[in-house]
Amino acid sequence: MLELFGSGLISFWLEMAGVQVKPINPLDLLAWQGSPGLVVTADPNPAGATTVLEYLKGLQTLKLVAANQTESQGIWIQSGPMLMGNHQGTVPLPAASLTKIATSLVALNNFGPDHQFQTLVSATGPLQNGVLQGDLVITGGGDPLFVWEEAIALGNSLNKMGIKRITGNLVITGNFAMNFQRNPLLAGQLLKQALNSGTWPRGVAFQHSLMPKGTPKPQVVIASGVKVEDQANPQSTLLLRHYSLPLKQIIKEMNVFSNNEMAQMLAEAVGGAPIVQSTAAALARVPQSEIQLINGSGLGQENRISPRAACAMLMAIQHEALTHQLSLADLFPVSGFDNRGTMHSRHLPIATVMKTGTLRDVSALAGVMPTRDRGLVWFAIINRGTNVSAFRTGQDQFLQRLSQRLQVASSVPATLAPHISVNTLPQLGAANRNEMLYGG
Repeated sequence: MLELFGSGLISFWLEMAGVQVKPINPLDLLAWQGSPGLVVTADPNPAGATTVLEYLKGLQTLKLVAANQTESQGIWIQSGPMLMGNHQGTVPLPAASLTKIATSLVALNNFGPDHQFQTLVSATGPLQNGVLQGDLVITGGGDPLFVWEEAIALGNSLNKMGIKRITGNLVITGNFAMNFQRNPLLAGQLLKQALNSGTWPRGVAFQHSLMPKGTPKPQVVIASGVKVEDQANPQSTLLLRHYSLPLKQIIKEMNVFSNNEMAQMLAEAVGGAPIVQSTAAALARVPQSEIQLINGSGLGQENRISPRAACAMLMAIQHEALTHQLSLADLFPVSGFDNRGTMHSRHLPIATVMKTGTLRDVSALAGVMPTRDRGLVWFAIINRGTNVSAFRTGQDQFLQRLSQRLQVASSVPATLAPHISVNTLPQLGAANRNEMLYGG
């Protein structure tokens, strides 16, 4: 804790939350060394604690939780270093897709928000009169969001190079996925289909209609089949380099739709679940025991995170984002700005940034909302029980009630305002992310 004060993080978070706290002598902080999560004082305003007690009582009244058996429910509410409400907040519970918070934090810290994954396209033979005599080789670089639009743009770039037919195979190497299909053979078959508009099913044609007006339809016919190889032919000629969307937009899309395959690809890119677990705990400054992961997506009851750790990780992401002139709202869905994916049908206070988590018997919600009286209020709620729909409704009502007691913020704080337009389809501009290295 002394290290946190020495680094200036406490002052940063206090300023970010708009909270004024009486200065504390660093020597007095020794009493809080065992209390990670940046909590150094209890909030004198009872609004948070009162709202938690009412919420737990309501769960029992509605019979969502058995009487006097609320141990399976976890809640943590925090403003800067002030603890506003806590029920089982330091207990790691099945967190479902709150796991993606950890994945987002570690990927952002590891790569930076502007990192782009590369997909390389090569040829094993010469080009003669529009015919490539050999194989077309795709070397995947771990792009989690290579979808129909990316493949269409790639096919159009090949056409610009004069390539209309491949006599050999479509060869898949490296870490390549398409349309969230991570099996390389199946991903390759989807790509082959997308490269030739004459074989498009209705879904591809629809996605093409959403692309900029005048986008050509590619015509790259591959005569043979799809093969998967361990590595590319060293004698092949690099034709083009396709760049993914920047990581900040990939993370945003992953969290808006809570996409499991994207999360798993990002987790693998940084070293896998053990690395995500240990790194996230270190960056969030919480005990390793409060983040227990078996994957990067949250699928499985074995992924366990404490509500306190969820809040601490979100704070860490916000801190990292601000160093890049971004905010948490550029990486997660925001009430009043996003109406897609997991934000659909939620009724949260305006400008609340959130991440949901859902399994068969888990409903979780974590995020931050701006208030007048307590600045940014960080929260995490993890419910256990089978009535997921009722839990979601209760979570929304909990935050609405808390927001009313703390008064709605008069405006969206600059530290929480989104900088990336949520109305821009992520795949637009895919053609501009192709670097052609041959002909054209």
